[in-house]
Amino acid sequence: MEAINSTTEMNTVQKSYSFMLRTKNPCGKVSNELYLAMDDLADLFGIGTLRLTTRQTFQLHGVLKKDLKTVMSTIIRSMGSTLGACGDLNRNVLAPAAPIERKDYLFAQETADNIAALLTPQSGFYYDMWVDGERIMSAEPPEVVKARNDNSHGTNFPDSLEPIYGTQFLPRKFKVAVTVPTDNSVDIFTNDIGCVVVSDDDGEPQGFNIYVGGGMGRSHRRENTFPRLAEPLGYVPKKDILYAVKAIVVTQRENGRRDDRKYSRMKYLINSWGIEKFRTVVEQYYGKKFEPCRELPEWEFKSYLGWHEQGDGSLFCGLHVDNGRVKGTMKKTLREIIEKYNLNVRLTPNQNIILCDIRHAWKRPITTALAQGGLLLPRYVDPLNQTAMACPALPLCPLAITEAERGVADILKRVRALFEKVGLKYSESIVIRVTGCPNGCARPYMAELGFVGDGPNSYQIWLGGTPNQTSLAKCFMDKVKIQELEKVLEPMFYYWRWKRQSKESFGSFTTRMGFEKLQELVDKWEGPVQSFS
Repeated sequence: MEAINSTTEMNTVQKSYSFMLRTKNPCGKVSNELYLAMDDLADLFGIGTLRLTTRQTFQLHGVLKKDLKTVMSTIIRSMGSTLGACGDLNRNVLAPAAPIERKDYLFAQETADNIAALLTPQSGFYYDMWVDGERIMSAEPPEVVKARNDNSHGTNFPDSLEPIYGTQFLPRKFKVAVTVPTDNSVDIFTNDIGCVVVSDDDGEPQGFNIYVGGGMGRSHRRENTFPRLAEPLGYVPKKDILYAVKAIVVTQRENGRRDDRKYSRMKYLINSWGIEKFRTVVEQYYGKKFEPCRELPEWEFKSYLGWHEQGDGSLFCGLHVDNGRVKGTMKKTLREIIEKYNLNVRLTPNQNIILCDIRHAWKRPITTALAQGGLLLPRYVDPLNQTAMACPALPLCPLAITEAERGVADILKRVRALFEKVGLKYSESIVIRVTGCPNGCARPYMAELGFVGDGPNSYQIWLGGTPNQTSLAKCFMDKVKIQELEKVLEPMFYYWRWKRQSKESFGSFTTRMGFEKLQELVDKWEGPVQSFS
């Protein structure tokens, strides 16, 4: 909830409260009808902007209490939802946003939809509250209903309206992602559960590798809170995926800490138990043994920016949106294109948007309209901006300690200036993520260079993530004032430029050098030199 000031006719200042609404869009899927409704709601009841989130949803800021029912009912009647977007339950389920007509991608997206349905609250209170009990979206695949109601291994509360959650729900929020091999657009290892489709040589999906125990949140000055990467749990056949996911959720429900919310995420349970004990308990609820995970190829980050073939005769176009903030001319242009061509869209975990189902004949006029609206093709977007993310932070988030969204543009410009100063090419880039507090909503602990707010105009600097989001960064320095960034970053960029190994990323370079050596470089830096000993 956000506090805003409003001046009354008596010229006195009172506090007025507004709300932030977050939608739930499995796989980032947004119908034409829903996008247009959200665009309208932002203007009529919000602050005139839409925020695309790192979990493939919308945030709508500035909604007054008196308007909540109108806004919520409009979203629901437009085939959208906010149910489960917040709270101690499963949040939005991620999957690759690209509308690619390939068996593994389609199966990953279908599975994400089914997991989202499986773990959606079943009580009718949500609909009673916002649409007077009318069930707008009620049809579910039979396999989802069967998996939810199955209690053969003691997973359910049989007499409860919430057979999986019961009356207490989960100890803390819960996050799931589904993807295909090589595609790490979803930051798979940052989730409580990560499911990776495994296919045979003919491309037919056979099952899933499951990874568990990821999570980003931590607290300053509490060393026993930490970000964590998910680790392998095992492989399951595709017919069992819903039962396996349910068993993991129930294990967290029954054993996750409820006495202190700072330690309630499943990553702390696994860290305490160890993966072997965790696997044993999950198998009791699953009713089967997990098979060893299948070998997978190396991961890649895929942005899906620009024009691509869908594989069904149509095109899709991925558009970069700085910090996920759709506003101004960009917002107007997107509205016009989406409405004129009746396009569906997808939201990406990197805060970008994909226009789907575009006919080839529409490519030229859409490209022209996008350029006129300031929505540039990727070759015109600074590579640093293409992978950067920031959370909303001040003034919209009550947990924020300092700036993120409003400050990241300046940080990126200063990093680009340092790149030029030390001789790094324009085409070279690093993954930069900025958050206004340690909760990690923009996943800064996976960045090559992460800024985590730790005071007014002050940040921790985290180093060591990789471009494909497979390594966890570590805290290099804290209490770095925003005005002092160049003193810390210039020597590291300079030595990366001259001392890196072939094609070595900045994150890998900082890990290889070690923090002791990097600190020495920063402390002794007096400017560029021509040679090194």
